[in-house]
Order: sequence, then C-alpha cells, then structure tokens
Amino acid sequence: MTVQWISSPTSGDVTYPDAPWNMTGQLWLSLFRVREGDHPDREPGIYGVALVKYEEPSPLTYGELLVARPLNKAVNITDIWVDSIQSVHGGRDLWAIPKDLCDFSVTTSRKGLVTRTLWTAELDGVPIATASFADISSSVPRLPFKGSTWQQRADGEEVTAALVGSSKAAPCRASWDFNPDGALGWLAGKRTLGSFRQADFRMSFG
Repeated sequence: MTVQWISSPTSGDVTYPDAPWNMTGQLWLSLFRVREGDHPDREPGIYGVALVKYEEPSPLTYGELLVARPLNKAVNITDIWVDSIQSVHGGRDLWAIPKDLCDFSVTTSRKGLVTRTLWTAELDGVPIATASFADISSSVPRLPFKGSTWQQRADGEEVTAALVGSSKAAPCRASWDFNPDGALGWLAGKRTLGSFRQADFRMSFG
C-alpha cells in the first residue's frame, strides 16, 4: 500500500503519513489504580500504562510510552511520549493525541519460549520509568482486536480514531519503577493489577 505523506500545518518542515497509519510492532501494558488526590488533573480509576515499539514495515518506526484510561467505549490518552518528531506532529495534528518527545532504551532476550524485555524512558535526562517484562506471547495464536481513542482539543473539538488489527496476546510478568520526581511520579509505588503483551501486532490506526 502506498503511503501518502503530508506536511504538518503547525510545522511545515515536518511531514508524516496521512491517516490511517498501518503499524507493526510490540506492546506491553499494565493496569494501575489511580485514587482521588494522586494527581490534580487525573480522575480516579483504572489506567493503562503501555510501552510500544513500532517496527518495520511501519511507515514510522519509534518507541512510545503512554498512559490512558477507559472512557465509555473508547480510551482517552492522558500522557504520551515518543522518540519521533514526525509522530509528535502527526499524533497532535490528526487525532489530538498530546504527544511529547523523550528518549528510550530497550533490550530484549529470548530463552526457550520466554522473552524478556527491559525498557527505560527518560525526559531531558531525568528518568520517567523503567520496566521489565517476561512473556511467552510469541508462542500463542494470533487473535483480532479493535478499539478507539477519544481526545479533545483545546478549543473543545472532539476527535476519535479507530484501531483494528491482530496480535499474539497473552498475560505477562511485569515490574515497573516510576521515578517519584519524574513526569509519571504520581504512579510511583503503585502495584500492577494485571499485565499483558501483544507480540507482533499489525494494526490500522485512524
């Protein structure tokens, strides 16, 4: 499929793929309970924190850390960082996703059926989070998934985006360390409610 590239209306020297984005990669997600008063701008409830590695043949390849909460039949992304300026502008312009830049490092090893992955995310040299995962997702059947996001621009405009795809999804073991003084310090010390991995996902977004 031919990818059409467009220029950002907010930064003419940046281009990104037009919607939808057909993406391939790996995802790790854990659920956390946020209580009243944990963050002045975050409603209490269940939040998902995900690390994503978008790989070839995705039109853009990059790392991503996001926080989202369920909202009716969609999810609302409250915090998100990537290491691609094209993804920043594309996410903001097309879908009102509040992407910012940060740096990632990720290492993966495999022994038998078990895959182990270590992630770190830093913002201006200050750690946001470190996370480690162990899973056997590569050995499970591929299954379909679908969903949507809901965002709101500063002027009140509501923007939705549909996502549909397939992946090898299974529960995983996860350990997160959020820097109390970092951008996600309000999650520091919280225990995971559950975690899963989506291996080798193929997804259309937007």
